[in-house]
Amino acid sequence: MRMTGRGYSAVRAVVLSGVSLAAVAAPVQALAQDAENPTEESAEPVYAEPVYADAAFEDGEQPIAQGNDIIVTATKRAQTLQDVPVAVTVTTEEQLERAEIRDLKDLTTEVPSLRVTQLQSSANTNFIIRGFGNGANNAGIEPSVGVFVDNVYRSRSAARVNDLPDLQRIEVLSGPQSTLFGKNASAGVISITTREPQFEFGGQGEVSYGNFNAIVAKGLVTGPLTDSIAASLAGGINKRDGYIRDAAQGKDTNERNRWFTRGQLMFEPNDIFKVRLIGDYEKVDEDCCANVLLFNGPTGFAVNALGGQFSDPADPYADVVYSNKPSTNDIKNWGFSGQVDFGFGPFGLTSITAYRGVDALTDQDSDFTSADLISTNAQDLKIRTFTQELRATAEFGPVSVLLGAFYFNENIDQTNDLLLGSDFRNYADLLIQQQTGGALNATSVEATIGQLTTGDPTTYLGQFFGNGQGLDEAYTLDNEAISLFGQLDFELTDRLTLTAGLNYTKDNKTFATDTFTTDTFSTIDLVQVGQTAIYAQAVGGGLDPATALAYAQANATNPDVNPLLGLQALQFLPPFLNVPNVVENGKIKDDDLSYTLRAAYDMTDTVNVYLSYATGYKPPSVNLSRDSRPFPADRAAIQAAGIDVPNLTYTSRYANAEDSKVYELGIKGNWGLASVNFAAFRQSITNFQSNIFTGTGFFLANAGKQQVDGFEFDGTVTPVDPLTLRLAVTYLDAEYKDFPVSGVGDLTGTKVAGVPPLSVTFSGQYTHELSSGSLIARGAYHYESPVQVIEGLPGLLSQGQEVAIGAVRPFPRQVDELSASLTYAMDNGFEISVWGRNLLNDRYLLSIFDTPIQPGSFSGYPNQPRTYGATARFKF
Repeated sequence: MRMTGRGYSAVRAVVLSGVSLAAVAAPVQALAQDAENPTEESAEPVYAEPVYADAAFEDGEQPIAQGNDIIVTATKRAQTLQDVPVAVTVTTEEQLERAEIRDLKDLTTEVPSLRVTQLQSSANTNFIIRGFGNGANNAGIEPSVGVFVDNVYRSRSAARVNDLPDLQRIEVLSGPQSTLFGKNASAGVISITTREPQFEFGGQGEVSYGNFNAIVAKGLVTGPLTDSIAASLAGGINKRDGYIRDAAQGKDTNERNRWFTRGQLMFEPNDIFKVRLIGDYEKVDEDCCANVLLFNGPTGFAVNALGGQFSDPADPYADVVYSNKPSTNDIKNWGFSGQVDFGFGPFGLTSITAYRGVDALTDQDSDFTSADLISTNAQDLKIRTFTQELRATAEFGPVSVLLGAFYFNENIDQTNDLLLGSDFRNYADLLIQQQTGGALNATSVEATIGQLTTGDPTTYLGQFFGNGQGLDEAYTLDNEAISLFGQLDFELTDRLTLTAGLNYTKDNKTFATDTFTTDTFSTIDLVQVGQTAIYAQAVGGGLDPATALAYAQANATNPDVNPLLGLQALQFLPPFLNVPNVVENGKIKDDDLSYTLRAAYDMTDTVNVYLSYATGYKPPSVNLSRDSRPFPADRAAIQAAGIDVPNLTYTSRYANAEDSKVYELGIKGNWGLASVNFAAFRQSITNFQSNIFTGTGFFLANAGKQQVDGFEFDGTVTPVDPLTLRLAVTYLDAEYKDFPVSGVGDLTGTKVAGVPPLSVTFSGQYTHELSSGSLIARGAYHYESPVQVIEGLPGLLSQGQEVAIGAVRPFPRQVDELSASLTYAMDNGFEISVWGRNLLNDRYLLSIFDTPIQPGSFSGYPNQPRTYGATARFKF
């Protein structure tokens, strides 16, 4: 008898080289003996229910489960949503199709606890669950939310560009996950499951067309190659014109241009053994991610004087921007994996081996004007990731055991070039004249500094603010980690189950930089030069040298006395102290023990409750950006070693590990026509890794403690047979309990920006049966209460914390998105739908940041406007 997926439950895991194979040698020997003389009990697979909800059925059709009857594998075994004692939201294939969800960004409208944003490039996607999440834009930061595709960990946001082919379901697990997922995740997990190859020939095709000339076409074919081997092949394209007009370029931006291909082989020779091989390749080549000016600061006049233009701050949703070159987003995402499942009697073994690569070439006109202030802001990022996982499972009466190990090895190579443009010198000249009231310009500054530093006024003539000057950057990060984990479930009674789990993780990181500046002006120590000028002026005014020196030293940092200090704002790219050096070795070693404790009780046949306490962990993250700076504690040693460089500031090279914990009470009810899932929780992360964009780089620091109190409610009801209604509500009270050193000062006791207190999704679906099929109408409304988008602007902190924070308060985000679809599904497998997303054309800001090299200005990324179209599908 060929196995169709029903016998492969919890055998998907990983015991690595660190787990003793002797521990499973005896069970395997016993299994071999049982195989010679099988009994009825030993021949039964580990779990009777399918691990995958895509098992083949005799009639070739899969029954559609709804509400709490949906099968999930969040706990590494097949259970209904009603029975799984964790906070998990499941989006099924049917929901994905009816809601026209194209990629993970669209999931927010279905899962209120989840936020997904894409910012400065197509390679950067950030996931936030219950207000916790980071990892976008900076390859050195591990994400707080782990993403798994068919049990394979996707380590960085660039590795998540995925148009979701042949999807089965998406499970979003809230809270720290450690004892079931080998790669510890401190804030939650997104687990994506695609369809296995089938032993019956079939497939599906889909074509969509929408506004902005959006075209999506994808297809899948599957079937047997032999009696024991099945295969599937999927592929597709996703194209769309941009929805923002670049008036300076005369073209549109924020376009889509993507394609993918994905192949699978499944070898299933008998009931106890299965191998699944997956290979995929995805390509992105698009002009993306325009932003708009929100506040025109004191530098705007200089941009206009050069003939440059920028978007209108008074109308940020006009969808018109200005740049002097298109953006580049050339991203390749590829990989292959092999999963081997062995299950017999009460035992199961799973091995998952994967190797993935990401190659991302990006470039952007990062001054966001039509003037050539920044000519290049290019990045070449290569990520190579190897993972190996092993799991062993066993069931002995009321006891279920899972043991596993996970090995992670990743290498990151990143180069960057940030170069000044042809208009920058004239731009700087205008700003210097403004700053000094016309007393100085670029040429006179060069002469003055030359005279004060070398005695020759011609030393620097023509060398400041030059076209092509900038920062040449190179970073490497090698990360090796191993996790040993396990969980035990003990059915104390037929209604009460106790669970305990552990995860030990050891993480080693080695990083190095090779970064240097050719921006001559940024290498000048204006404090020291100003001190020299003050001293000379004091001596010339009649003070004796000793008194003059004391006066100069006391006033070198006084802007009222040292007029050169006002020009520090133009030193965007100062010298960089590379790592490793005699003080900093560029190595981080860390380890952690996380655990889970839970009690689950079936109050009745229809109502379950659980109470849990869990901890989680995320290893230290490294700041792979030009804002990487030594820690303040290393200042004395660096200066004593004589390796400090001009204008060196001290902040952080990396952020220490995150430690999370959650107390959670959950209630689940399933009454056939209605189902309810409710979870109340207190979740906190100590040393939360905060990553704030500063205008030229990223400020990475640990928040002492971030805490969220809240609840999640998700309920469905079928008041009449054709109509299903759903209400999902998330309430979050998020606060920084301790955050003394943020990018905008002490935030202790303040609310966490970007976390809406209330998120609500209300949806309804009505199915009307026809003689040749059915007509399905679906509508959904997603609401997020007003919230301050970010904590503040680091570029304005010099004017005081209230200014840095208060500047963004006039730009709160509130979300009111309405989506709808109407589908005619024929009995022969053909469907045609008309649909619309964000039908109210609700516009809001995804993020706000200091505008690069324009001190006092700030910009933001707007969301996508209304989209609509039609889709035709055929399944056979």
